[in-house]
Amino acid sequence: MTNVANSQGNASTFTILIVLALGTFILGLSEFSMMPMLPLISETFSSTPAQSGYAISAYAIGVVVGAPLFMITTANMRKRNALLMFVSMMFLFNGLSAFANSLEQLILFRFLSGLPHGAYFAAAILLAADIAPADKRASFMSKVFMGLTIATIVGVPMVTLVGQNFSWRYCLAGTALLALVALVLIVKYVPNVKNTAPTSILDELSVLKNKLVWTILGIIIIGFGGVFCVYTYIADTILEVTHTPAYTISIAMIMFGIGCTLGNYLLGKAADHSPLKTTGAALIGAVVFAASYVSASHNIWLLYAVIFFIGFSVGLGTVIQSLLMDVSPQGHAMIGALVQCAFNTANAIGPWLGGMAIAGGALPSQTGYVSAALFLGGFLMWSLSAMQMKKQSCKLSKM
Repeated sequence: MTNVANSQGNASTFTILIVLALGTFILGLSEFSMMPMLPLISETFSSTPAQSGYAISAYAIGVVVGAPLFMITTANMRKRNALLMFVSMMFLFNGLSAFANSLEQLILFRFLSGLPHGAYFAAAILLAADIAPADKRASFMSKVFMGLTIATIVGVPMVTLVGQNFSWRYCLAGTALLALVALVLIVKYVPNVKNTAPTSILDELSVLKNKLVWTILGIIIIGFGGVFCVYTYIADTILEVTHTPAYTISIAMIMFGIGCTLGNYLLGKAADHSPLKTTGAALIGAVVFAASYVSASHNIWLLYAVIFFIGFSVGLGTVIQSLLMDVSPQGHAMIGALVQCAFNTANAIGPWLGGMAIAGGALPSQTGYVSAALFLGGFLMWSLSAMQMKKQSCKLSKM
């Protein structure tokens, strides 16, 4: 660890982690800030909420395409060089998104903005592991994720206020400028060291043959679609159903972010004892809160509470990733890419299904029913995973 940190001169490991976390903060802004901006985007381009929602789905599809593509093409590249490439893409495509002249252009630029998302996460996490002492690897990796958490609590509500008072374009332009700052900081502080253990692509690809990996990923793909189905249309729900001032959207975003943070911490603690049971229980709770979102939407205080608990379920992300690493001892880089793909497939599915419901005449608040169905689907995938794991355990005990 010391040699890696010292190779960049006076940069401490703390400074390096802060710089890496700035990148995940930018990704959090890039992905999540668009959702409360949907009414403003619809107003700009005279589009329906469902049509504007394609900009969110496009970003998610970009992540799904980019994560495995860049994982393979940059696997043996120096981590700093890879990070510089990904952050340059964040700067360019978020900047272009801010100047989109049509909804079609915005959708294209959002797709391109999503391409470096999963790859940046993978490279930053691996670099954090490289600079960590052996007994602090997990905590170093979690500090990189902290940027994303801070983005949901502070960044998204702030850019929501900026968008409401000025324009959604300022939010994307600001994200691009932050990426430019990150680019400079990576050059200055992040070590440019050679990869000590080149990755075998065949070993990474072997993960794809594990059926249990795909079943567990199904929990994210379907279940997390429930999170994004509601989250995408929170602004529309508050403006069209709850009928409270626009600033309450920012408060709702803060409640979601606090829920994410506490869920990540508390579900992680519970998962230390039983990750499988923790996942099942949390999914059942998510079904209940998603269904209650519809009735809660008539009272802003009840709505805040329900949004908090839906955000709480996001903490399952790290729990499910730990499950995947348990069932697949090899190919952890590919697992990281697959998790990002699954997470953002959910980010495409949720808004799409919610948009279809709205286009069919449903109120924005009734996306809660769609969300509950998706969480229930995630629970069914959890049940299949549990049965497969039990079957594998029985086979091993007989050997």
